[in-house]
Amino acid sequence: MSYRRVRISKFGGPEVLEVVRELEPPKPGPGEVRIRVLAAGVSFTDTLIRAGKYPDLTEKPPLTPGYDLVGVVDLIGESVDHLSVGDRVADLTVTGAYSEYVCLPADGLVAIPPQIDPAEAVSLILSGMTAFQMLKRKADLKTGDKILIHGAGGAVGVPLMQIGQLMGLEMFATSSPSKREVIEKYGATPIDYRSEDFVQRVRDLNGDGVDAVFDGIDVANFNRSFRTLRKGGKLVVYGAVSMNTNSWLARFGALGGLIQLFVKSWVSPTRSIDGYSIASRRKKNPGDFKQDLAALFELLAQGKLKPEVDRVMELENVRKAHELIERA
Repeated sequence: MSYRRVRISKFGGPEVLEVVRELEPPKPGPGEVRIRVLAAGVSFTDTLIRAGKYPDLTEKPPLTPGYDLVGVVDLIGESVDHLSVGDRVADLTVTGAYSEYVCLPADGLVAIPPQIDPAEAVSLILSGMTAFQMLKRKADLKTGDKILIHGAGGAVGVPLMQIGQLMGLEMFATSSPSKREVIEKYGATPIDYRSEDFVQRVRDLNGDGVDAVFDGIDVANFNRSFRTLRKGGKLVVYGAVSMNTNSWLARFGALGGLIQLFVKSWVSPTRSIDGYSIASRRKKNPGDFKQDLAALFELLAQGKLKPEVDRVMELENVRKAHELIERA
């Protein structure tokens, strides 16, 4: 039985993505299961991996991209006794998910309630988990606290608002005017980053600042976000938007600016800054990852979360999917 997967033989633009057919699916080793993939997410992070710009990537081409997946257990390897053929599971793979079949360690998989749509479930693994863990584990927030979300109409911004609304937070959200309706739907106050100074706007709306800011834009934005914090507030930075450049000098400058910002937080003890990387946090706290992802899936099953899936595409359209992400 043959199967298809996506392969990149070198780093580059969407044109390096090619769909290849292999003669037979891989066989799971001890402690592994084979998964028939139902859905794989496509995110900005995937485009960075394809381009060779993702800071946490150590793997070199040829490789199969794909940061996360939802699928069905198809074959079980030795020493796996807690899963059965037919079980629906999810995983954060970092690479490898753009494939019809993949073998993964069984211990890292998270079960999915049977009623959940695979496309909605996979959209929660990277973006939803990033939002959930930043809100729940990075920022010490309680009902009524005030937060500022940047890029609120994006992949992480939407679940930040959805979960923030469930937590009873007061939210301010920057975006383009086209996302105003989405922001207001989740109870946040929109701020047009193109025509408004968000630092001044936050001060006008709430004089003493916010309890937390979630910023995945760039170092220049991080510095401005820090100024919106009230005493005891925390800036949580994430993502790799500023790494999307071919200039190593620019990347080094971004890193240097981030270090300066951390130093600023050390000399301002009433306000703090913290960074979030989903892959690093999962490696350090795998139990938290499984617990939190299971909690997200339960919220989805209960109808309390509704991911905004832009579209569903077939594997052969992977280049177009990446082009759409990069144009967004």
